[in-house]
Amino acid sequence: MILIWLIIVLLAGGVLAAIAARWNSALARWIALVSTVIDFVLVLYVWISHAGQITLLDSGAWLAQLNWTWIPQLGIHFHLALDGLSLLLLALTFFIGAFAILVSWTEVTESVGFFHLNVLWILAGIAGVFLAADLFLFYFAWELMLVPMYFLIALWGRERRGRAAVKFFLFTQAGGLLMLVAILALYFLHHQSTGVFTFEYADLLNTPLSASAALWIMLGFFAAFAAKLPLFPFHTWLPDACSEARIPVCVILASLLAKTAAYGMIRFLVPLFPGAAREFAPVAMTLGVVGILYGAVLAFGQTDLTRLVAYMSISHLGFIVLAVFSWNELALQGAVMTMICHGLSVGALFILVGALEGRIHTRDVGRMGGLWATAPRLSGAALFFALASMGLPGLGDFIGEFLILLGTYRVHPVFAIVATFGVLASTFYALRLVQLAFQGPNVHRAAMPDLVYREGFVITLMAGALIWLGLNPQPVLKTFSPALRALETSVQINR
Repeated sequence: MILIWLIIVLLAGGVLAAIAARWNSALARWIALVSTVIDFVLVLYVWISHAGQITLLDSGAWLAQLNWTWIPQLGIHFHLALDGLSLLLLALTFFIGAFAILVSWTEVTESVGFFHLNVLWILAGIAGVFLAADLFLFYFAWELMLVPMYFLIALWGRERRGRAAVKFFLFTQAGGLLMLVAILALYFLHHQSTGVFTFEYADLLNTPLSASAALWIMLGFFAAFAAKLPLFPFHTWLPDACSEARIPVCVILASLLAKTAAYGMIRFLVPLFPGAAREFAPVAMTLGVVGILYGAVLAFGQTDLTRLVAYMSISHLGFIVLAVFSWNELALQGAVMTMICHGLSVGALFILVGALEGRIHTRDVGRMGGLWATAPRLSGAALFFALASMGLPGLGDFIGEFLILLGTYRVHPVFAIVATFGVLASTFYALRLVQLAFQGPNVHRAAMPDLVYREGFVITLMAGALIWLGLNPQPVLKTFSPALRALETSVQINR
């Protein structure tokens, strides 16, 4: 029952926050924060109490699951299941979600209750994606994220928020509809072969498909995941959304929503269609490498800090696609490490950009410079997370990208070599950010307060997590590696 409570707490917390805001905005904020922290504590409890059982998941068993018949006539189950992979991504979701709410504490002052309702319902949708073991339930949770995010951009965004919100909606909804068609096609083809209607993930894994049918259905899933990741050339909505949305929304977009797409590729796309994924791998990996280099080049050319971080995010997410379609243990370990560390480093950079904009009322690096002298803590934090994003050894991002490149090199050395130039390019845009904004003379005579305690608390915890992941990644690797080995085994059997 703890799995369903992870979702109920968020849904109920959102409704309570919306009601409480009619009398007290601060109470709505506290309800949202406490709801997220409760879920984070529940996930930690599961992780600690079941640490000794995680190694048993090599056989494909779940660490915990809840399976209720929902619509028996259609073979739909309310099936939630947890293994080491989904456990860590849930921990990341509630960890980052709590910080997004803390960041919004003073930034969002209008319609506070409705804002937190949307935030908590998005987090509930993300949790549902990571827990769903029924494809109908997975799609339901996938779509649950869409409308609240549209409202968060359209209602609390900047001047061109309407355009950015519509663009986000069209890209992600188009991909989602293609995935729905693909799920239904798989559903009916499974019935045609077995006489059983079911959306159960475990049953659909063994569906016999012709090569052409598998390829077309796989492309439906790929379209949805590529649009939400986002992968080049489906990426154009993310820079626009991040430049128009409030900073807490940017954090959720880049740090959490993108991970649902990466998770979908690992959990569903390759295991359900291993042969088609292997055939499509050169195309997908080419798009991943192009995204790595393209995102890096565009990040270097940006003057708006939010767009710079957005393109930086697109570049790093290309490594995950490279790893998924390499499909070996090292590459997949690197993909999951990168998902976690990317969420922390990019989320922290967005938080710092928001803190900077709130003080000097601009995101244009051309109007900055010399800020280190006036705000050393904020500047030092920006340097730390810029170094993390470029893969400095000793920090978690380095572990993820190193494992991805090593795993990719074993099966596709050319792609690994070309992707390495993306790592080199990250040095230029990361250091350019620090140099233009914080180093040199303060020619614009900007004066601003340094990080306050609330901001410092958030940044310190995120930095500490990256250091821990960089210096001692074994506890995390041991948690998700059994789940990855089970997925690799299922792929080998289905091939």
